[in-house]
Amino acid sequence: MQYGLTILKKILPKRLYRFLQPPYHYCLSLIGSVIYRQPSKHITVIAITGTKGKSSTTEILTHLLRSHGKKVASLSTIQFSIDGKKERNLFKMTMPGRFFVQKFLRQAVDAGCSHAVIEMTSEGAKQFRHRFIEMNALVFTNLTPEHIESHGSFENYKNAKLRLAEAVTNSKKRPRYIVSNIDDEHGQDFLDFEVDKKLPYSLKDLTLHSLQKDSISMVIDDITIRVPLIGLFNVYNVLACITLVRELGMSVEAISESLRDLPTLKGRVETFEASTGVTAVVDYAHTPDSLTKLYEAFPNKHKVCVLGNTGGGRDTWKRPEMGAIAEKYCDEIILTNEDPYDENPRKIVEDMQKGMSQNAPVEIIMDRREAIKAALNKGERDGFILISGKGTDPYIMGPNGTKQEWSDAEVVKELIDELAKTTHPEIAADSM
Repeated sequence: MQYGLTILKKILPKRLYRFLQPPYHYCLSLIGSVIYRQPSKHITVIAITGTKGKSSTTEILTHLLRSHGKKVASLSTIQFSIDGKKERNLFKMTMPGRFFVQKFLRQAVDAGCSHAVIEMTSEGAKQFRHRFIEMNALVFTNLTPEHIESHGSFENYKNAKLRLAEAVTNSKKRPRYIVSNIDDEHGQDFLDFEVDKKLPYSLKDLTLHSLQKDSISMVIDDITIRVPLIGLFNVYNVLACITLVRELGMSVEAISESLRDLPTLKGRVETFEASTGVTAVVDYAHTPDSLTKLYEAFPNKHKVCVLGNTGGGRDTWKRPEMGAIAEKYCDEIILTNEDPYDENPRKIVEDMQKGMSQNAPVEIIMDRREAIKAALNKGERDGFILISGKGTDPYIMGPNGTKQEWSDAEVVKELIDELAKTTHPEIAADSM
């Protein structure tokens, strides 16, 4: 069926193709639900949505539920997991089509999972991939402009997210929960839907919170919860999960014990230490707001920032804004290739550079590996190399559907090893 849609895209006028897309995707969701025997009816489904933090929140919540004795499946931009058996998400999309989500839920049910935590996107909602999934809960993280060119406006983007809240309202499951960040200006809109349990969360819920170099701490009910994550944005992600699992019966003491052992979140402020004393950080930040928050997580530190931008042909409005943010926060900037698709990659980085002053400390290195290598060589002891935009993305997408296998994390590890052998020759001798 997907092949047929590709053919139609090539032969039909663009306007007619766009008109036919919604009913096509709706039918796929309906057929998938029938083929896989409506699996969502037999498992607790928790959806996670928002502009930023969806993948991290999905992984954190999955970890908490497992430590609470639940058998859990999870689907995110990072990976697919069924009862601890993990598979890297190589689709370049969060909610793959062709019945994938329904098939995933059926596999989770057949494996005996009691809960499924699913990251849901505006693009997925636009293509009805959430339809015919009976949800128990929705967690909303935050909302800032993204995918504007795809949706047509911020209002349309927001409405796509709100369709997920509507789906929870219409679910036959009981009880139904909506967990929403009311420190976000759009948070109350999600709580306006009629469900059984409305669960707002805010930093005001915490007696205290603090940010350390390698962790965050928060105090709830006189209990200190320490989590091996970085940044205020992760305080919010953790708080969203705590709000829901407490309602599901997990004690603050059990939550604290579980979060101490939280595994590394791949591609989400994922850190790598170099022998030179510099720390490389790989992160998915790809919106102005998420990029700002990433940079703000490392105050008073020397920062060399490597960034591409939006994939070619989309959200061109934010390119100069991302460049301006990098100039504001970074000591040195390297602009590089990311996912140009059919657009000239050089033009993309030049659009970013338009947001910078003439004196900005910027260099353009189009080869992404060479850009990261140059950044590592520029790094200072106790400083940071911040590599943003791709996170766990498995490919660099080029023209005419071409793609190059890629992993920022693997490249960083390889280059750090090379750097160690250069700065410490005894390492190279020992490896011979």
